[in-house]
Amino acid sequence: MRIRVKVCCIATPEEAAMAIDAGADLIGLVGPMPSGPGPIDLDTAATIARSLPPGIGSVLLSSATDLDLLQAELRLVRPTVLQLVDAVEPEVLEALRRQVGGTRLLQVLHVQDAGVVDEARELASLVDGFLLDSGRPDAAVKELGGTGRVHDWRLSRRVVAAVDRPVFLAGGLNPANVARAIAEVRPFGVDLCSGIRQQDGQLDRDLLQAFMQGVRGADAARASR
Repeated sequence: MRIRVKVCCIATPEEAAMAIDAGADLIGLVGPMPSGPGPIDLDTAATIARSLPPGIGSVLLSSATDLDLLQAELRLVRPTVLQLVDAVEPEVLEALRRQVGGTRLLQVLHVQDAGVVDEARELASLVDGFLLDSGRPDAAVKELGGTGRVHDWRLSRRVVAAVDRPVFLAGGLNPANVARAIAEVRPFGVDLCSGIRQQDGQLDRDLLQAFMQGVRGADAARASR
């Protein structure tokens, strides 16, 4: 199965077009966050989401945990996927699944220790998929993504094996390590942000193309096994 690629921290329609031309399947739009790169206002996120061609998914990254606020963000942006970057109470997940229609729920799990495997098992029936990242939600200022740090891929592989849901891998991925990450974790997809940007935050076309080459090389290697 082909690895899906989500390019995150997209800030303009032009960046979205660049990512799509390179082969991205999903465009990540970062809403208000306590920290990290790439947040845009929700009106801009809605504009970009509406501009995407058929077959390209829009993913709204939300740090909200309150049901009313999440519903308001969904009504404004109307994404294909809602990515919950912080822990959300099970009853909120249940309510969202009843109310969001065709929007899929992607729960972020921050891989800090082996407890992430049990956490994934407990939530698997409430969401449509997971994204494994390297944040620190318990920090004084919450880190909920965009850290550029690699976590323990052995734990990520255990999550993939433990749940019957698609799992995206994030956290410090770049052109140099993405093929190895895919080989070790065997995720459904990969997510990238800081690994393909210049120091000023601009999306780097060459790094993006190199990342995609790494992904496709991993695809070919997996298909030949």
